[in-house]
Amino acid sequence: CESPSNIALIKYWGKYEPQLPINPSISFTLSNCRTKTSIDYSPRLKAQGKFVFLYDGKTKKSFENKIKEFLDRISSFCPYLENLFLKINSKNTFPHSSGIASSASAFSSLAFCIVSIEKSYNERMTEQIFFNKVSFIARLGSGSASRSISGPSMIWGENEFHSGCSNFFAINYNKQLHKSFKNYQNTILIIDNKIKKLSSSLGHKKMTNHPFLNDRKNQAKKNLKIILNAFSIGDLEAFIKVVEQEAMTLHALMMSSDPPTVLIKSKTLQVIELLKKFREKEKVPVCFTLDAGPNVHILYPEKYKLQVIKFIKEKLVYYCQNELFIEDMVGLGTKLLDSN
Repeated sequence: CESPSNIALIKYWGKYEPQLPINPSISFTLSNCRTKTSIDYSPRLKAQGKFVFLYDGKTKKSFENKIKEFLDRISSFCPYLENLFLKINSKNTFPHSSGIASSASAFSSLAFCIVSIEKSYNERMTEQIFFNKVSFIARLGSGSASRSISGPSMIWGENEFHSGCSNFFAINYNKQLHKSFKNYQNTILIIDNKIKKLSSSLGHKKMTNHPFLNDRKNQAKKNLKIILNAFSIGDLEAFIKVVEQEAMTLHALMMSSDPPTVLIKSKTLQVIELLKKFREKEKVPVCFTLDAGPNVHILYPEKYKLQVIKFIKEKLVYYCQNELFIEDMVGLGTKLLDSN
């Protein structure tokens, strides 16, 4: 199957075990930045291990421990795996460590394949149960992976503003999405493609005793209410304000953790300032967001694409490593591919 990454608008930062969020989050599902995963499975022999993992056809030892931990975590929810030997092959359509959440696309595609094995033998599994379980299983590999299953937007985490939400899996947010947010664009500026100094897993742990933990919970709750209202009525101004505040809050939380961590770069801040000036001067409803790294995600409606890409090529590309940027847009989530 093939699964995209996603970009959080209300940030997931901080968790309780096992992979439960301290606050709800909402994201845009992407389209072009995807992971393709295949699983060949067969009855496991006594002398065999549980799996072999290949990245783009080659062994990747650095990923094996993550896969093993993931399979151990989901064993009680997918007991059939105990009897199977899995040959897992995975590859990305985007560069690793490019500021795109590769764990989200990787674990959501892996989870989709695993639960598809179950569905092929279980006629009673409805489509809704299937997607909920895929999101549930993906979450145990990477919290953000729970939000890559469908699109164009998904909510993960209990809240009082949208019914049916859960800490255990993400749900689709589509019917209430105003036409202004359909076909939204996401262009990623690669400021620095080095592996970040702080893994997301360690970053989440730093929130456990963070001095601003309760303030963050309240802020996320308030911002989710605002963004859901903006989504429903097409309020781009409110959307921009919340999305940019969330991006800066994420990095402020890292910088105020113990010990402090700074992942943002001077070039990141320069790009942000130029983008704000462009928005003000040209009256283009464009905004930025950040993941836990220095790279900048630029969000804007499709009708402004030519104008924004022109601006990026003329003013911002010089801040990118090797002048690299990736064009993407909102998408519809994970899908099963023809095995041939």
